This record gives sequence, C-alpha cells and structure tokens, in this order.
Amino acid sequence: MQPERAFLDSGGPFAHTAVAYGSESGFLRRVQPLIAGALRESRRVLVVTSERGLDLVGDAFGSDARLIDRHPAEKWYAHPTRTLAAFHDYVRQRERPLVIGEPVWSGWTERQAREWVRYESVLNAAFAGVPVSLWCLYDESLALDHVPRTHPTELTGAGLRRSDRYVSPERFELPGDDLPLPDPPPAAVVTDFTLEELGRLRALVTDHARRVGMRRDLVASLVLSVSEMAANSVEHGAGHGRATIWTSGGEIVCEISDSGGGELDVPLPGYLPPEPGSPRGYGLWISRQLCDLVQVRGVDGELRVRLHMALD
Repeated sequence: MQPERAFLDSGGPFAHTAVAYGSESGFLRRVQPLIAGALRESRRVLVVTSERGLDLVGDAFGSDARLIDRHPAEKWYAHPTRTLAAFHDYVRQRERPLVIGEPVWSGWTERQAREWVRYESVLNAAFAGVPVSLWCLYDESLALDHVPRTHPTELTGAGLRRSDRYVSPERFELPGDDLPLPDPPPAAVVTDFTLEELGRLRALVTDHARRVGMRRDLVASLVLSVSEMAANSVEHGAGHGRATIWTSGGEIVCEISDSGGGELDVPLPGYLPPEPGSPRGYGLWISRQLCDLVQVRGVDGELRVRLHMALD
C-alpha cells in the first residue's frame, strides 16, 4: 500500500509528509503556505498542534482562522487507535482535506512511544489512495529516528524529498515485535471457554476487575474487549479458547489464546477500520480503541491476543 506519489500542493490522491522545524518562525514558514493554499481552494483544514502553535496559526490568519479546524495536541493525541479513528472520520467526510498534526512525543513512556511510532506507519495504509494530505510536524531538536521510516516524504529546509529509508506499513517492525510474549505469572487466573460459556467468561472478568479496584466505566470496556476477542476465537478459530487474567503494574492484562487460530490472515490486524458493511474485523478494531495496549502473536498454530487496561 505504499503510495506511488506524494504531492506538495495536496492535489494528489495521498501524501504523508514529515515537516521539520526549529523555531516559531520556522513553524510558520512551514505551515502558513500550506494552509493558505488550501483555503484559497475552499478545502477544509485541520490543524492539531500545541496551544502555542494554534495561537501562531490564529494570529497569522486573523479572521480567516475561523475557517480552520484547530485542536490542541494534548487532547487529540491521547490514544493511538482512537486518534487514528478520529482522523479517519474527519478525512472520509470531507473532500481533499489538508491535515496538519504534531504528536506530543515528550512525556510518553517507552511503550506509549512505540505505539505512536506504529501509528505513524499505519497512517500510510489507512489513507492509501484517499485524497488527503497529512503533514506531520516535529521539532527537529527531538531527533526522532523513526521519521524517515514512517513518512514517504520529508519537508526540510532544503525542500521536499522522498525518504530513501521509508518502510511500507505491512513490512514495518519495531525491535522486539518478533519476540514471543512473556509467560503470564503463576498466580494468573486461567479458564477455558466455548461459545456457550462466553457469559461465564464475562462474569469472571467483571468480578476480577472489580476486586482489584478498576474504575466502573473501564470495567465495561474491558469486558467488551475480552468478549469480542473470545467470540472471535470460537467463531473463526477452533471453536474454543483459553482466557488468562492477571494484574500487573497498575493494569489488568487479559489474554485470549486459540490453539486453532494460527496467524491472522489480514495485514495490520485491528489497526484499520473494517470496510462498511463488512461482517468481520470489528473485534480487534474496537479492542484497540478501548484498551491501552493490544498485542497479537501467532506462533506454532496458536494465536494469542493480549489486552492491557489501566485500573484508573
């Protein structure tokens, strides 16, 4: 799904470009021409960046700033898959929009940063062939090593150029992606289930979550995610599965394993929204939005889906 072309003027079917800047004046030099060009063509513009960046955009465009959809990055970039869904909804409902975004990057844990890097790669698959330009801002002082690998093109002081290090999302990997998941702790709760026992499994997860003090609204999200994954196991796998539940580091971890599942036959499972009207593909898509982290491994004929959710 690697796009074959990238367009500076947003006129092509798809463009995903990294935009480096080193100062506030550099920030404006990068974004002002892009926004001005889109507004002249009556295209919708979405800008997601820091509060200071939003103020700079507002001051630069004056009364025309009302034509720009602006959101603070701290709220927009709260969860990778939910952010992907929000961008998806925005892009699919508008004609040739211009999207300028700047993830937060600072303050994230290593695990969070990994998922955001993966998100930037997945964007290339999520919007391949869609008439949209995605311009990803970043402060060049951050020295983000992944940028050339997740963006087909880069805009620097020397101009627009194709990244010779770009990796298509289907082949993109981070260190450790190929390693097996660590074994659950000995104290983990383990139960087998079939289709007729999904109700019992939901009750078990609910009881465990409440006993360890999970917030009530999160309990419902966790139970829904586990139920979706367990239903996938029995409907599309061997007809039965195993659930393993434990608490670690302020979060509940629930793993659904299916000895008949093997490897998933779709690329980027759960990262891309199902096609409208599709009867399949919603379980992982929903679970990735509800959970803090979803890990999927298919090894030796066994498919393991591990769901992580913080207690509060």
